[in-house]
Amino acid sequence: MTRPVYEVTLSIDREAIDEFDAWLAQHVREMLELPGFVSADIFHVDADSPARAGRTVHYVMESEQALEAYLSGPAEEMRRSGTVRFGDRMTVTRRVLRPADAASGEARPSEACLNCGTPLQGQYCAHCGQRARGRLISIWELLRDAVGDLFELDSRLWRTMIPLMFHPGMLTHDYLVGRRARFMPPFRTYLVLSIVFFLVAFFDPERQLGILYEPEVAGGETVEQERKTANEIRREVLDDLAAEGIHVPRRQDRTPEPETGTESESQERVGRDGVDVRVRTGGASGINCDLDDFTANGPDWFTRRVTKERLQHICEKVAADGGRSFLNQLLDNIPAALFVLLPLMALALKMLYPLSKRYYVEHLLFVLHFHAFFFLILTLQILFSRMAGWLAFPELMINLSVFVVSLYVPVYLYKAMRRVYSQGRAITILKYFILILTYLTGLTLMFGFAAFYTAFSI
Repeated sequence: MTRPVYEVTLSIDREAIDEFDAWLAQHVREMLELPGFVSADIFHVDADSPARAGRTVHYVMESEQALEAYLSGPAEEMRRSGTVRFGDRMTVTRRVLRPADAASGEARPSEACLNCGTPLQGQYCAHCGQRARGRLISIWELLRDAVGDLFELDSRLWRTMIPLMFHPGMLTHDYLVGRRARFMPPFRTYLVLSIVFFLVAFFDPERQLGILYEPEVAGGETVEQERKTANEIRREVLDDLAAEGIHVPRRQDRTPEPETGTESESQERVGRDGVDVRVRTGGASGINCDLDDFTANGPDWFTRRVTKERLQHICEKVAADGGRSFLNQLLDNIPAALFVLLPLMALALKMLYPLSKRYYVEHLLFVLHFHAFFFLILTLQILFSRMAGWLAFPELMINLSVFVVSLYVPVYLYKAMRRVYSQGRAITILKYFILILTYLTGLTLMFGFAAFYTAFSI
C-alpha cells in the first residue's frame, strides 16, 4: 500500500543552529510517538540566505486517513512548540508528497500534467512546476500574492531595495558570485523602478485623468480679465514714469509703427495721454519658420527625408501650440532613449576593463543596477520635495536634500566600481572620470536622437 509523505521544510538563523538541531531531533521523536507516523528522515538543505540554515523532514504516514487525522487534530499543538521557542528566527513551509500509484497498490498509468503533459511523480510537475491537483483560490489569496511583497519585511522586494540604496555594488557583486535567489532579478528591478520614476515625475492628473476634473471657464470672461490686468500694469508703469519726471512722448509726436504679426499672435494698442502702449495678448511662440535659405547636406537617404518643406511643416506644428505637443511626446520617448543607452554604457565598461575577464553581460548587469539606483533615488527625492511643499517645510531643507542627492550619486558610482571591479583608488578614479565623460556624451546623443525622432513623428 502506497503511503503519503508529510514534508516539513524549516529555515533557521545560523547563530541558533545548534540549539535548533537539538530541538528538532527531540521534536521528530515526539512526532513519531503520535498515531499514524511510521518513520522520519531529516535532510540538510540550502536556505535562501547565507545567514540561515535549512532542514527538511520527511514523515512517512500510514495512510491518507492517518494524515488527515493528524492535520485536523494535534498538528496545531505540535507546531506551537517551535514557534514559541524560536519565534521569528524560524520559518516553516509544509506540503504533502503523494506518489502517482493508486492507493489500492494496483499499477495504473501515471497522471499527466495538465499544462505540459509530463507524467507526474508527485504533487508538482517536475518539468514545468505546475501543481498536480487544481484548486480554487479566493480573491483574498490573489490580493495577497499581488501585494504581499510590499508588506513582508523579509520579501525579495525589500531585500533588493535596501542594498540597492545603501550598499553600492553589492547587488551586482552578489549576483556575479551566485547569490541570486534572495534578490529581484536585475532587469525586473530596472523596469519596475524606471516605470515608477516616470509615473511620479511626469504623471499629470489633470491631463491623464482629465475626465475627473471640471473644465476651466474660457471665453470672454478670461479675455476680459487678461485685458484688465494688462491695463492695470500699463497704468502703474506710466504713473511711475511720470512720478520720476520722465517725459513720455505723445502719440502725435511719434512715427507710426507698422502692424506686424501672424495668425497665432494678436496685439492690443491702448493709448493714455496720447501715449502709444502695445500689449501682447496672443500666444505667439516667437519661432521663425522661414527656411528659404535652408539646404540639406549629407547622404542621399538623409537629404530625401530632411527636406525644407518637411522641416517647415514640423516648425509650424511646433509653433502652433508653443511646443507643448513636442515636449509631451519627447517625454514619452525618453524611457526608450535611456534603454538604448544601457548597452552602450556596458560597452564602455567593457573597454575600460579589458583585462577583467568579465563577459559583456556582466558589465550590462552593473549598468542595470546603477540605473535602477538612479531611478530609485530620484523618485524618493521628488516625493520628498512634494511632501515638503505640502507640509510647508523650509526651502532650505528641500535645497539641502537636492544637494545631498547630487553628492551621493557620484560617490555611489565610484564605490560601486570599486566593489565590483576591485581595482585601486587611483586607477578607479581615472576610469570613473572617463566613464562620466562617456556617459554625458552618450546621454547628449540619446536626447538629441530622441528630439530628432520626436520632431519627425509629431
